[in-house]
Amino acid sequence: MKSISQILSIFLLVVVGVQAQQEKGITGSNNWLNNWTEFKPNKVDYGEADQILAGNIAVNTKLYKKNKYILQGNVYITNNAVLTIEPGTTIIGDYATNAALIITKGATIIADGLETDPIVFTSNKGLKKAGDWGGIIVLGDAPINKFGNSSSINLGLDTSLTTYGGENSESNSGILRYVRIEFAGKKIRGEENFNGLLLAGVGNKTVLENIMVSYAAGDSFEIYGGNLNMNKMVSYKCSRDDYKFNYGAQCKINNSLAVRSSFLTSSLGSRCMNVASYDKKEEVDFSKKQTFVTATNMTLVNDSENINADIQSGLIKEAIYIAENAKINFKRTVVSGFNPAVLLSNKIEINDENLRKLGFEDMYFNSCNGNIFTEFNQNNEDLEDWYGNAAFSNVYAKSDNVETFINTSDDKKPDYRLRIGKITVSSE
Repeated sequence: MKSISQILSIFLLVVVGVQAQQEKGITGSNNWLNNWTEFKPNKVDYGEADQILAGNIAVNTKLYKKNKYILQGNVYITNNAVLTIEPGTTIIGDYATNAALIITKGATIIADGLETDPIVFTSNKGLKKAGDWGGIIVLGDAPINKFGNSSSINLGLDTSLTTYGGENSESNSGILRYVRIEFAGKKIRGEENFNGLLLAGVGNKTVLENIMVSYAAGDSFEIYGGNLNMNKMVSYKCSRDDYKFNYGAQCKINNSLAVRSSFLTSSLGSRCMNVASYDKKEEVDFSKKQTFVTATNMTLVNDSENINADIQSGLIKEAIYIAENAKINFKRTVVSGFNPAVLLSNKIEINDENLRKLGFEDMYFNSCNGNIFTEFNQNNEDLEDWYGNAAFSNVYAKSDNVETFINTSDDKKPDYRLRIGKITVSSE
């Protein structure tokens, strides 16, 4: 008969093993997507607006749950003013005027919703679709890697009010917590699409938690420079990139989700994560920090009922794209259903020095047509040898979404946590 101490040891090993199996991908003893998210926003009736937001807001202003607001045209929060939004408030972006909310450098947004009473930005069209209105832009004075440590956002906006960048990595642009942004990403003639949420030069005192961007025609989240901590982000079925980092962004993103559709793509690229340090090399000061993203406990999933068929028909591309001179560190992340999981720019020379800047540890690659490749090169033996080393503890599996995640069939309250016991395959 085993002693009590032996039985206790076995029990603890089992408990620890179960906990370890739940460590990859989004985590939580409960499904943190419940209560505040909305996966069918086109079915929600938000009612009619009874208040108008327009022009420049240069004094401290508060929006109340009892009202419904329509955002008309480009609304700028200026003059270091604070825009406070009460939990449960609805702000409706006007389709006809290409509405957008811009928090200028020095101004602050306090959109601090509750799990049971989130703040919602949405469209005023009867049949809502991606790109109905602009989106939200937050501009700060944290460092970027462009010459002069300053730049501006175009998109048909007043560039005198859209400057960003500076020296203060700890700057505070406010709070975005328990916030939903729906159907944003308007295409402006002669310009690119707006994004759901653009954070440019935003510092690390800014609180960014529990933000959901759904059905964006541009990127869901775009980060230009700055020093940010992001937790429990959700990007759902956007047309372009779910998370895009550029211009020296120093970002830690944790416990966050991207759900892609095979049928929502853009000719400009549609990836879960796109990590770059610049668009044009000549605009960058290489004495400054280049983009460095630490991504922990992410779940990146293609919401396809037949992943293999969609891959063969060319509907699915890579989940993660890494450009030259960018540094990343992925840990405990699930990548499920892509072609391939990771694609490196062909400008990245494959050597020990560069691969040490591109960390993939404790990953779970599932049902991907290849794991890590260099652009335009089908021979990835060096990369497989490197990241397949047992020291990295990367594992590989082949199963559909129903088997892989707790519950993806519930279109109201899906659960994208890994099923307990899924991570049992070899890292060979």
